[in-house]
Amino acid sequence: MTDDLTIGALAASTGVHLETVRYYERIGLLPPPSRSPSGHRRYDAQAVRRLTFVRRCRDLGFPIESIRTMLTLVDRRQVTCREMQGIATRHLAEVREKLADLRRLERALDHLIGDCPGTDTPDCPILDALMAEP
Repeated sequence: MTDDLTIGALAASTGVHLETVRYYERIGLLPPPSRSPSGHRRYDAQAVRRLTFVRRCRDLGFPIESIRTMLTLVDRRQVTCREMQGIATRHLAEVREKLADLRRLERALDHLIGDCPGTDTPDCPILDALMAEP
């Protein structure tokens, strides 16, 4: 792999949209790249590795601030397996909480739909339930 990639080549090699690369630069997840004499961004293998890390973290649903924390630890060479496990464990707890919320939402919607006969009349238990005052 070359150490002189354009932003398009970086985006293509990591599976990240070009505008997302720019966004990650703006918010500091990617350091500012070097520039060619004509002013075009130029990226090296380290940028590919870092962007791949960010993309994989996002694929797993890690929030930007957690990714920033992990990258800060890596950049300072202060990262430990225990710290990474802690960040991942906290994220897993958040995912499990969201799943529980989604299961409650599923049950509520299932109940609403189950109460509706689905007829062609204007009387609808779903509308009644949604418009009812708490």
